[in-house]
Amino acid sequence: MGILKGQITDESGHAIASASITLLKTALGTKSDSTGHYVIMGMPLGKYEMKISSVGYVSSAIEIFMVGDTSVRHDIVLKRMDNEVLNEVVITGTMREVSRLESPIPVEVFTPNYFKKNPTPSLFDAVAMINGVKPQLNCNVCNTDDIHINGMEGPYTLILIDGMPIVSALPTVYGLSGIPNSMVERLEVVKGPASSLYGSEAMGGIINVITKNPLNAPLISTDVLGTTWGELSVDAGAKFQLGRTTSLLGLNYYNFQRKIDHNHDNFTDMTLQNRISVFNKWNIARKERRSASLAARYVYEDRWGGEMSWNKSFRGSDEVYGESIYTKRAEVIGLYQWPMVEKVFTQFSYNWHNQNSWYGNTPYRATQQVAFVQTYWDKAIGAEHHFLLGAAMRYTVYDDNTPATASADGIKNAPSKTPLPGLFVQDEWEMNKKNSLLLGYRYDHDKNHGHVHSPRIAYKFSPNSHHTIRASFGTGFRVVNLFTEDHAALTGAREVVIAEALNPERSYNSNLNYIWRIPTDQFFLGFDITGFYSYFTNKLVGDFDTDPNQIIYDNLHGHAVSRGISWNTDLTFQFPLKLLAGITFMDVYQKEAQEDEGYVKVRQLHAPKWSGTFTASYELPKRYTIDLSGQWDGPMRLPIQPNDYRPEYSPWFCIANIQLTKKFKNGVELYGGVKNLFNFVPKYPLMRPFDPFDQYVDDPVQNPNGYTFDTEYNYASLQGIRGFFGIRYQILRK
Repeated sequence: MGILKGQITDESGHAIASASITLLKTALGTKSDSTGHYVIMGMPLGKYEMKISSVGYVSSAIEIFMVGDTSVRHDIVLKRMDNEVLNEVVITGTMREVSRLESPIPVEVFTPNYFKKNPTPSLFDAVAMINGVKPQLNCNVCNTDDIHINGMEGPYTLILIDGMPIVSALPTVYGLSGIPNSMVERLEVVKGPASSLYGSEAMGGIINVITKNPLNAPLISTDVLGTTWGELSVDAGAKFQLGRTTSLLGLNYYNFQRKIDHNHDNFTDMTLQNRISVFNKWNIARKERRSASLAARYVYEDRWGGEMSWNKSFRGSDEVYGESIYTKRAEVIGLYQWPMVEKVFTQFSYNWHNQNSWYGNTPYRATQQVAFVQTYWDKAIGAEHHFLLGAAMRYTVYDDNTPATASADGIKNAPSKTPLPGLFVQDEWEMNKKNSLLLGYRYDHDKNHGHVHSPRIAYKFSPNSHHTIRASFGTGFRVVNLFTEDHAALTGAREVVIAEALNPERSYNSNLNYIWRIPTDQFFLGFDITGFYSYFTNKLVGDFDTDPNQIIYDNLHGHAVSRGISWNTDLTFQFPLKLLAGITFMDVYQKEAQEDEGYVKVRQLHAPKWSGTFTASYELPKRYTIDLSGQWDGPMRLPIQPNDYRPEYSPWFCIANIQLTKKFKNGVELYGGVKNLFNFVPKYPLMRPFDPFDQYVDDPVQNPNGYTFDTEYNYASLQGIRGFFGIRYQILRK
């Protein structure tokens, strides 16, 4: 008889109490004590398979051999489960690596494994699984869209790649659609302002795509997904090494070429697309483990939507209506740590984005180049202060064929050139183990708007490992680039009217976050509750209501507010069931001064008061897993025309999905399921689709209300119920 003993710890070396240790196909087993240690006495000779599990951790299984009356020791390290509100390392909130629990800024972390519960062709579609984050469709013909955080429109969301503000303005619509999933380590989401660190456009929130370190990436990974609608998505990654340099190459390909018109309006229900993206990242091994990396990405996309008889010969004509967009994009991202005692880093990026498009017979051709560089000093001062000091410079060149880049006399072309230098400073003060304070300030100078100041303050109180309270206040700003942001200005038949010179937007923001973790022997229960309030001045608003033939842009003569509360819950049982759910209530509106009426309150378009997400995962025997996921929305205000027969508010609806996955020991995964189980499809996606060029709009008999062709009335995809099937394969090492 032998003795089996050891200790169960997490990846940080912390002991795990009450972990279950079971010898499969026997009656032997035990639980770890408060120090993580376990002992199983009187084990007969032989070979065993030992399973170790604990709530909130990924189960582990190892083989055990007892060869005599000896004592065998096996120490086990368990990995925390995906999306668990525990102790992940994050960088987005403070621009340095810090434990998520210790960060004074609340940061939500999502790994690719979480998004695999509802596989999608791109990260853009995947973020719909995040409570309070909504990919919003802006056009029912070309399917351009953006990302709303807490009800704020896409231009208020800053997309980062490895901390670089590389996706903004013109390419925001396509930025997340071309990042290979094989390159993604995790997504970090900050809901609320971050202008004191990241500058303009970080007013509503941040999504930071952290790409994999090539050293830790799988040797080979592939993921092929197809649907019954005819969509095909291929994602692949490969790692290789050249001397002291390790490289990770990723490829993403998406193709959809079927003309589908289930609602019989003679327009494609979904935009036809052909997109390829290549991403290559290099990590260079240096002395004293200093950082050095370089990454590049290229994206090409050809998409079109329109009348069913449209083909490329009609591109730009007024015979058959179609919206056709060719997009080319190139990016370079780099990080270098200086060879000195102090921790000094330089980050740089450059991106070139070209769009060649026709919206019916309206052309839109634009090119944007953004160069960005910042250097910062990361300094620990004693055991209590962590100091950050940096300088940044962003230079944007934008040119298009609209009046936005015309000279003052309207005769010559005058591309917009916008330098935006900035300085930032931040101090994290750990007053004691329970209290910490963050103070931050950023100064930027815009050539048109002058000095811009963005301070912020954040406080964290954590009396123990089960409770954390965070409170923060800050200001934000956004320099307006109208035509680079609002593709609604180009779709349909509306004329763009700019009422006056537009001023930069400012915001004042606060939020209160509470996290409560309840670990027990039977389950782990976590609550994450956040209340938020943002007050905007000079907010840029598009008036769709005054004239159905126009979009009138102006700074708001009043103020706007985004306020609400979000609640996230995760529940993991000792048996293989895991539940995640989130609910957001928000009240997003603007109050504008009206003659003889005072201030009039107007609800924000496409901002439902109630929304939520849910996922449920259950592990079945023989390595099967079933996942149920979905998103639901309450009524949201929609852009309508005068005397419109369409409802001003959308109905309650839910998009639910179910998936079954089978994992094999050789690294292969097969998965399949059904999307949009309830077959929900919006009504009235287009106004007057039979007259897209408005040739008969003035006919008082056939069109007494003066309706015009309109593509902006939308609140969900027109894709109905459909099946999907996919295969994944991974080789971790040689």
